[in-house]
Amino acid sequence: MTATIHSINEDLEQQARVDLAATFRWTARLNMHESIANHFSFAVSEDGSQFLVNPCGRHFSNVKASELLLLDANDQDTMNRPGAPDPTAWAIHSAMHRNLPHAKCLMHVHSRYATWLACLQDGQNMLPIDQNTMRFYNRIAFDTHFDGMGLGDEAERLTTTLGDKKILLMGNHGVMVAGADIAQCFDDLYYFERACQTLFDVYASGKEPLVATPEVAEKTAQQWENYGFGFARKHLEELKEILDREEPDYRR
Repeated sequence: MTATIHSINEDLEQQARVDLAATFRWTARLNMHESIANHFSFAVSEDGSQFLVNPCGRHFSNVKASELLLLDANDQDTMNRPGAPDPTAWAIHSAMHRNLPHAKCLMHVHSRYATWLACLQDGQNMLPIDQNTMRFYNRIAFDTHFDGMGLGDEAERLTTTLGDKKILLMGNHGVMVAGADIAQCFDDLYYFERACQTLFDVYASGKEPLVATPEVAEKTAQQWENYGFGFARKHLEELKEILDREEPDYRR
């Protein structure tokens, strides 16, 4: 099957390129990336099939807006062309964009604390011990059928496991965050890693954690969801302002 051309708003695509490039740069600053692995993508067509993703072998701290690949999730010849994406990026992200049009943005990392949680039997049961852990209360999908590096059937299965949730904790692997836009997706990725770090620190203390009631945990999660005033977008804009001063080439 070859690519089908869908209408793409060029101005929106360019804005998406800049925003996505900024999230790569900031993720590297947070040391949440791994070598030249891990991938972020964003669907730019209305049906979700055409998406931007980082080029193969490019370090997060070097990614520029113009370098992002524009791929079609239905194009089976993609890996046979020059400049093909990383095989695991193509397998996982194309499957998710093809099967989950509501998940416009996907961010996958092997960050230290999220991966630590992904290596526990009950990783999806994040204890509600602070505002950040409560943000994800009952909102984590957990895949427990790791069978290699995300190629073939592995990629298709992950789309079913994620369903309508925004966090997919990939057992023995890492984390995938899904969102309707780049800013919200990155904000969730950032706060999920912070939540995992807090949980890890509390476990490491050897002390008994102070766990909130289910009622308080759910109330806090809903408050996060209804926080309003464009919190995630403002977060990203502030990061871009710093990048504009210190490494503006991300926009190129």
